[in-house]
Amino acid sequence: MFEVWAPDAASVEVEVGGARHPMVAGPRGWWRAEVPGAGHGTDYAFRIDGGPPLPDPRTRRQPYGIFGPSRVYDHGRFTWSDHDWRGRDLRGAVIYELHIGTFTPEGTFAAAVTKLDHLVRLGVDLVEIMPVPPVPGRRNWGYDGVDLWAVNEEYGGPDGLKIFADACHNAGLGVLLDVVYNHLGPSGNFLAEFGPYFHESAASFWGRAVNLDGPWSDEVRAYFIGNATQWLRDYHLDGLRLDAVHALVDKRATHFLEELATEVDTLSGALGRPLTLIAESDLNDPRLVTSREAGGYGLTAQWNDDVHHALHAAVTGEDHGYYGDFGSLAALAKTLTSAFLHDGTYSSFRGRRHGRPVDRTRVPGHRFVCCVQNHDQIGNRAEGDRMDHESLKLAAGLLLTSPFTPMLYMGEEWAATAPFLFFTDHVEEHLREGEADRRRREFVGFGYDDWAEKAPDPSAESTFLRSKLDWREIDYELHRAHLNWYRDLIATRKAFPELFDPRLDRVAVDFDEDERWLVMRRGTLRVAANLGEEPRDVPMPPGQVLLASDEDTRVRPGGVRLPGRSLAVLRLLDP
Repeated sequence: MFEVWAPDAASVEVEVGGARHPMVAGPRGWWRAEVPGAGHGTDYAFRIDGGPPLPDPRTRRQPYGIFGPSRVYDHGRFTWSDHDWRGRDLRGAVIYELHIGTFTPEGTFAAAVTKLDHLVRLGVDLVEIMPVPPVPGRRNWGYDGVDLWAVNEEYGGPDGLKIFADACHNAGLGVLLDVVYNHLGPSGNFLAEFGPYFHESAASFWGRAVNLDGPWSDEVRAYFIGNATQWLRDYHLDGLRLDAVHALVDKRATHFLEELATEVDTLSGALGRPLTLIAESDLNDPRLVTSREAGGYGLTAQWNDDVHHALHAAVTGEDHGYYGDFGSLAALAKTLTSAFLHDGTYSSFRGRRHGRPVDRTRVPGHRFVCCVQNHDQIGNRAEGDRMDHESLKLAAGLLLTSPFTPMLYMGEEWAATAPFLFFTDHVEEHLREGEADRRRREFVGFGYDDWAEKAPDPSAESTFLRSKLDWREIDYELHRAHLNWYRDLIATRKAFPELFDPRLDRVAVDFDEDERWLVMRRGTLRVAANLGEEPRDVPMPPGQVLLASDEDTRVRPGGVRLPGRSLAVLRLLDP
């Protein structure tokens, strides 16, 4: 049975093997047709009012790319081996974000499977993969996807994603998928040909907003909610990261995010395993992760850029753009204890007050996914440059001992030197030629005024190839030592429940702005950091060093002696 939603069409045909088959109109704008002999592996396309052949908006497979016909794909034909998998809860977990195309030299799901042992030894719990729908050309970050129900053939198609998820589960790793519901890519986007998928007036920098609250929006919401549940049910994924939810335009009484969370919670009960929804949002609004019973949207967690900004500014000294408010240790202390710096305070970057407070007694820290690096914070720099290894060691030490859910970005654990650049492969010449300028305009005011001079051509294949990780680096002494630091940090976090205790009101921070030292108090443990260049005596009760980034760390009467730019985790001897 072929079916498609096209409420404004006068006629719809499904084309199979060169033959057109008229479809019959049904309730609420749905058209249906039976085509004898069609099944798994059959190629097909739809024609609206006699127009050109178009791929199915709900295509499960696009073997010829975004402009070609769709292919029938039967989820039931795949054989799973993860029957004992019971899911992975976000509480206490460490996330590892990766881009399939640059994670390995081959850039496929199959190649990524060969690296799972590395992730297991590292100690992470959940793998978060950047978007995987079909995109223009052969290389892309994934946020220009258009056939949202399908999987990029360059990576291995739908079976490839299932093989990856199956292997992760058998290795004890959960899988999160980054999905984009706030816009579609500019190339190969045929949804508007089928119906009112897009908002009549609202838009963002990336394109037209989807129609979540206008006429016919019930079916549009069902399209995206069905897409979300497909990944969780048919691909056995453990959760979704929702891209830029602040760009969702929805004025209905029940917000799309609340409706989505309700459906996913229902599916979780049916499947008998936890399912996670993580929102990317720059609103600093704890309502996203507040339960629906308490008037929130009921999402599992949200990305928290404030913690990233505070850590980045503290260890690098950068103060341009949105880092301008975050350079002090006072800002870092506030984010480590209260999640947001801007919780109703004035944001100089925005030129206004921003955010609302987190109730530290009610909202647990694990609901905030925080990082030192991610695809945006590296890739949104003109040269895609990563943090140096000394700064990474310091920042990671604070992140992995914080009450939040930590997330690492691929290669960070060994201080990878490969940049993560912005790359695309648009087919249309006008999109290819204008991509660099569009990217530059997106970051006006971010402090990257020399973007045009520094950023490589996003359409050049070399830009993509430079972004691939070099796994040989792990064999070099500096990188191997860095990897061991990350392994030790994660192991220490998991060995002492106080370090991943999510209760924000149990976290306190002492600091000296002039001396540039900071101590985070976690129960009987102390995380002491010297962010200055010179050695410092950091006052604290007598303690035993459990882990130190510098072997010259020394416990002294009345405190601990920390070398410059170093961190230590200590246990109090007399708590």
